[in-house]
Amino acid sequence: MTAPATEATGATKAILLPRRNRSLFDKSQTRAIRLSASDRWLRGISYVWITLFTLFCLLPFVMIVSASISSEAAIRTDGFGLIPKDFSLAAYDLIFQAPKQIIGAYTVTITMTVFGTAIGLFIIAMTGFALYRQDFPFRNHISFFIYFTTLFSAGLAPTFLWVSNGLGLRGSYLAVFLQLLMTPWLIILMKNFMRTVPYEIVESGKIDGAGDFRIFAQLTLPMMKPALATIGLFLALAYWNEWYLSSLYLGSTVEFKPLQYYLYNVINTANALRNSVAGANVSIASLPSNTLKMASAVVATGPILLFYPFVQKYFVSGITIGAVKG
Repeated sequence: MTAPATEATGATKAILLPRRNRSLFDKSQTRAIRLSASDRWLRGISYVWITLFTLFCLLPFVMIVSASISSEAAIRTDGFGLIPKDFSLAAYDLIFQAPKQIIGAYTVTITMTVFGTAIGLFIIAMTGFALYRQDFPFRNHISFFIYFTTLFSAGLAPTFLWVSNGLGLRGSYLAVFLQLLMTPWLIILMKNFMRTVPYEIVESGKIDGAGDFRIFAQLTLPMMKPALATIGLFLALAYWNEWYLSSLYLGSTVEFKPLQYYLYNVINTANALRNSVAGANVSIASLPSNTLKMASAVVATGPILLFYPFVQKYFVSGITIGAVKG
């Protein structure tokens, strides 16, 4: 439903409502309802509260950026702040001291994120469509099996032995790529969203002679944009932020590590260096530690923040629609 237009008339803000049988966009043909004092107060309080909450969410990231371009000595002396102190790029110099490794880490992470998100979305959408079909046999049994795995899992040790020895994927990017491809929670989210799609669309496609894949690709898939954007964002974040599985299955067997695992190793190396020279009559004040963590956070989160605005308009609707019947 289209929201009513607003117009400021002097000191009073008014809501313009369409008169009967007249266009909504023709302001000359609308009547105005003046906002009461309580309405203006409520709006003012709402705007102030939203502004404060936005600043509350934004300030930590500003502090991270500020600390990442401050010197380690200034952080140790004055603590963290919103304004950089004793400007220094030593932390970024340490991260990018091996350009080949950081470029390789970005390449591996971007490749896994793009292909993992695309393939994962396709498989999850197909699974949700199959479980949505009322003529699909055993769909309730399969749904229960998927839901059961959200409550009980095999655990770390059996999974590690299965992937490493059973599948022989230790030291391969596939050990990380395949495990993040789809999760039970995302399948349930997609299935719940599919319930909002009228089943008559599937029946009309069958009456017109369309096959199952054509019904999925040309009739239902265009109606799943909010769910695809939401689940795609979850998949992309999972691949982009992944470091734990890489530490288990990749280790030092690959030349180029995923970005988060590479930054994790850089921080551990810096901490180990500080501990090794501490007490050896060597000054450790200039070795970055806190600033290195902040710079790593900026390097890791910066690119993925550029992706969020493109799916933001679908994100809320995808979450709420998928959660209604959860």
